[in-house]
Amino acid sequence: MNVADFDFELPAERIAQYPASRRDESRLLVLDRETGALRHRRFSDLAELLRPGDLLVLNDTRVIPARLVGRKPSGGRVELLLVEPVEPGASGGVWRCLLKASRPPAPGSSIDFGEGCSARVLERDPIGWRVQLKVPGGRPEEWLDRIGQAPLPPYIRRNAAGPEAADRERYQTVFAQKAGAIAAPTAGLHFTEELLERLRDGGIAHTFLTLHVGPGTFRPVTAERVEDHRMHPERFELPAETARAVAAARSRAGRVVAVGTTVVRTLESCAVEEGRVSPGRDRSSIFIYPGFRFRVVDALITNFHLPRSTLLMLVSAFAGRERVLAAYRQAIEAGYRFYSYGDAMLIEGGT
Repeated sequence: MNVADFDFELPAERIAQYPASRRDESRLLVLDRETGALRHRRFSDLAELLRPGDLLVLNDTRVIPARLVGRKPSGGRVELLLVEPVEPGASGGVWRCLLKASRPPAPGSSIDFGEGCSARVLERDPIGWRVQLKVPGGRPEEWLDRIGQAPLPPYIRRNAAGPEAADRERYQTVFAQKAGAIAAPTAGLHFTEELLERLRDGGIAHTFLTLHVGPGTFRPVTAERVEDHRMHPERFELPAETARAVAAARSRAGRVVAVGTTVVRTLESCAVEEGRVSPGRDRSSIFIYPGFRFRVVDALITNFHLPRSTLLMLVSAFAGRERVLAAYRQAIEAGYRFYSYGDAMLIEGGT
């Protein structure tokens, strides 16, 4: 299967630069994956579209302000994206990171972030680099909250100062709890507390799992053949309570509705039999593309994704490549907004 089969033309003006003024005011394209039929709704209509007995599964990861801008001793600008801690330490610990500079700093060199905070470059890493942070007080979480920026994807344009103050709150779900992601689980950005309450009142339950979104989710596919791509592993946790909720939904003939591709990947990584998952904490490098047999997920809420991306391949595995690309074409013509701050799809049918 060729990666080029998942390409499409997207006008630049369809890439959302800012979110909807209210989270659930975004548009919602409803796709029947059996017939290809489309309906145009609002995300706030979700309580009417789902059924009593359905179970929403949400990713409660919390995005950390992982984007740091510093200077080399020469004065050159360096941008770091902290991916995850590797080794704890009294002064801040060793972190895996992505690094952007006109000329990468040499191992052993330092990067100054101001306010007494710095990093020493250690070595290259399979993902990017490893750095040793030096943080006053040895509490990197407090330091990041003070000087870190929201790690917006590069297609969201901001001025030279970087992300805006409002992005700190808006690039975060209302149910975010467990810090560790470097990108938001964007399908969850459309939910409000009020909508979740209306869903509960309508007999639609919800439960949580955690997948800390890392480079594996958005890493570009450089191979020509889909099958040759390899995903970087990402940390996840599926609680026993969530496993019980999935089993209960199936026993009452409710659908398991995954909110986002990260939830799909976690549930299917933990599938032990049809409709059941095993709780646990691990890393997932599952790569879902057409031909995959889904054992847990019955319906999917997701944003509109980049051409040639693993996310688009996952959605195509769930609903069919031709149907998904046809839906994308109609969405473009109808003025839907794409990517992280854009509109959403509900893909259902077949059950």
